Formats: sequence, C-alpha cells, structure tokens
Amino acid sequence: MHVTGTVPPPAPEPRETPAAPASGSTRHARRFGLPVATALVMGNIIGGGIFLLPASVAPFGTVSLLAFGVLTVGAVALALVFGRLAARDPRTGGPYVYARGAFGDFAGFLAAWAYWITTWVSNAALAVAAVGYLDVLIPVGDHRWTACLAALVIQWLPALANFAGTRYVGAVQLVSTVLKFAPLLLVAVGGLFFFDSGNLGPFNATGGSGIGAVSAAAAILLFSYLGVESAAVSAGEVKDPRRTVGRATVIGTAGAALVYLLGTLSVFGTVAHDRLVTSSAPFSDAVNAMFGGAWGGWAVALAALVSMTGCLNGWTLLSAQTPYAAAKDGLFPVVFARKRRGVPTVGVGVTVVLASLLTVYNYTSGSAKVFEVLVLVTTFTATVPYLLATAAQLFHLLSGQGERVDRARLVRDGVIASVAAAFSLWLVAGAGYAAVYQGVLFLFAGVLVYAVMAARRRRAQTPTAP
Repeated sequence: MHVTGTVPPPAPEPRETPAAPASGSTRHARRFGLPVATALVMGNIIGGGIFLLPASVAPFGTVSLLAFGVLTVGAVALALVFGRLAARDPRTGGPYVYARGAFGDFAGFLAAWAYWITTWVSNAALAVAAVGYLDVLIPVGDHRWTACLAALVIQWLPALANFAGTRYVGAVQLVSTVLKFAPLLLVAVGGLFFFDSGNLGPFNATGGSGIGAVSAAAAILLFSYLGVESAAVSAGEVKDPRRTVGRATVIGTAGAALVYLLGTLSVFGTVAHDRLVTSSAPFSDAVNAMFGGAWGGWAVALAALVSMTGCLNGWTLLSAQTPYAAAKDGLFPVVFARKRRGVPTVGVGVTVVLASLLTVYNYTSGSAKVFEVLVLVTTFTATVPYLLATAAQLFHLLSGQGERVDRARLVRDGVIASVAAAFSLWLVAGAGYAAVYQGVLFLFAGVLVYAVMAARRRRAQTPTAP
C-alpha cells in the first residue's frame, strides 16, 4: 500500500548489515509476523486498566461512551500515521527514528528519552496495580513488604522472558493476549444478552455541559490508548515491516477500541449505575449480575493478572528498543546497543531495575499520591514522541516536490496527521498541570544527558593534533 501523500524516497541504507546468525541463535531470535505484531499492539494497549475503566467513568454518565468514540478516532488516526511512517522508514525505534530523520539528533533524542521514561514508569505502575488483583487470589496486600516483593516478581518474570529471546517474547505475548480476551469477550459480548437499559443511569451525570463532561471523561480514558506505537517501535523485529507494521497497528488499535467500548457498554447495562459508581471491581459485578454467585471476582482477578503480565512482557521489550536505536546513532550510551537473541538485553536490564527501584520507593514512602502523579507523567511524556512523529509526517507531506505529489492522497494523509496531532495535544491537556510540570523536569534532565553524549561524539569526531 502506498502510504504517503508524496512518492517516498528510496529507503535509507540500513545502519547495520545483519550478519549470519550464529549456530542456534535462530532458535531464540525470530521476527514477528502479523498475528504477533497485532497481539503486541493490542496487548500493550489493553493492560489492566480496562478492568477499572467502567467504574472510573461511571460518575460522568453514558456520555463517557461518546468520549470513547472521540478518543478512538484520534487513536486510529495516530495508528495510521505510525503505519505510514513505518512504511517510509521500517527500522527499530519508532517515533525516535521518525523524529530524528525529519528534525535531527536533538528531536530524536527527546523522542527516545521521553518514550523511555514512559515505559519504565508505566511498568512500575502496572506491577503495583497487579498486586491488587493478586490479593484477590492470594492474600499479599496485608503486609507492605510482601506486596512489594510480589510487585517485583511480577516485573521480573516478563523481563526473564525477554532475556530468553524474541521467540519467547512473541510466544508469551500471543498466549497472554488470547487468554485475556476470553473473559473480556465473555463480558463484552455475553453482557449484551443481559443488557438492561434501566441500569444505564443519566446521559450526563455531572449536570454541566455535555462538552465539559466528554472532556472530563476523556481525561481519564486517555491513558488507556497508550501503546498504539508498539509495532512501529519494534519494526526491526517484524517481518516485512513496510506492510506489516501499518496493518498490525491499525488492526490492534481498532480491536482494542472495540473491546473497550463493548466491555464498558456491557458493564453499564448489567450493573446498576448507583452501584457501579462505587464499585472497585466492575467486571466482577457484571459477571455476578449475569450468572449469579461470587466467582466473578476470582475470574476477573485471574484475567487481570494475565492481562498485566502480557502487557508488561510487551512494554519491557519496547522499553529497550528505543534506547537501542538511539545508542546505534550515538545518542544513548553504547552499552544499550548490545543485543542477545534478538533482544537489547542491557536496555531490558536497566529498565527493569529502574522500575523496581520506583516500585520499592512507592511502597516505602507510603504515599499513593506521589506515585499517581508519576503515572500521569507517562501520559505527558508519551505525547512528546507522539507529537514529534506526527510533526515528522506533516513535514514529509508538506516538503514533497510538486511534480511528485498525489493531491488526493496528500489531503487525506494531511487530515489524518492533523487529527493525530489534535489527539496528542488532548493527551497533554488530560495529563493535568502537575503531571506536565513533573514531565518537563524529566525532559530537562534529558537535555543534560544529551549535552554529555553530544560532547563525546564531537570529541570522537575531532582529529587529534599531531
């Protein structure tokens, strides 16, 4: 599929010529096909948040379903942009590669740095949230250090799968995605047969303007769509990335959106609104309302753990891919460029250590608010690479030579890129002032790192006087 408004230039020369794999290495390093790439996208978008979303947006009323629709349009537009950019430059790194190719080293570094922060902070948040579901099955939440140890184990198990090689990463991702969708589809589809419109409650429960209610609900839902870039970031490990990345990104994003929307609608229709507003396990309440009994809590807790493990598995790989791509260009320390069995193992190790330290800090500080702000920071930091990637697409569209421009395709791609840019800006607004403030501090710390790396590169390139 031709994916840009202009005829793309010849593909850039690869930065490295892949050598013939050593004997036995192909057993562990394997490129992802369309099914695994799609599972990577869906698994990373759908983490554990879906199990809490219906209760989180219930106070706004069914207008939150409209917010879902608006956000889905923006997320699909962003997915299309990533697909087009991956067709132009199908290298590992995603937004980093696109930003650097369009605007130079500094923009590329900012994209890589911000995305890296997003991944390891999100991993810590996901592991801590998973402990809450584990506590339903095995009591671990009564003691702080037991809960902390459980969170660390939940983080390190996916990291070990990554150390084993891309073959095992893909297998875990595919299996966890399939397993998590069984209970989700049970509620999303089965709940429609038990749907009672009397449970929906008011359309706009806030009593204010409809636009304000949509925006308020969207602010909560925005974080749920992070991960649309998953296949693009791992493009170097995908078979035929020029075609596969775009398809996997759009299919995975649309599939995740469908599950989100149907799941939330079914819960809204099976659980009374006044009960849903105060629910701490909305999917459990929905299953209990559908079939009776109290086994729903166990089933949903198990599904949530499977979902989060698969999500951590995919995000752990992504957390190492962007530093790997930046290190190959001299913008991150060279140690991040080491690969073993198809996986940048140093990046995986550093990421899981940082996430573990943040997890320990969260439990020792005893303050959930500090950690919640850090989680919101990921919404802001993710918009930096999103906006830079979208800007790169607009740059390519607007800088094409006149005689090479397909006008209809240019307009179409321009509209898609504009919608993606608006979606990214909405992410910034949804993160809130405190998160933006904290996120800017993280970015400024990155500027200092860039200064050190740029100075080293300049020194290495300057000939020594005789």
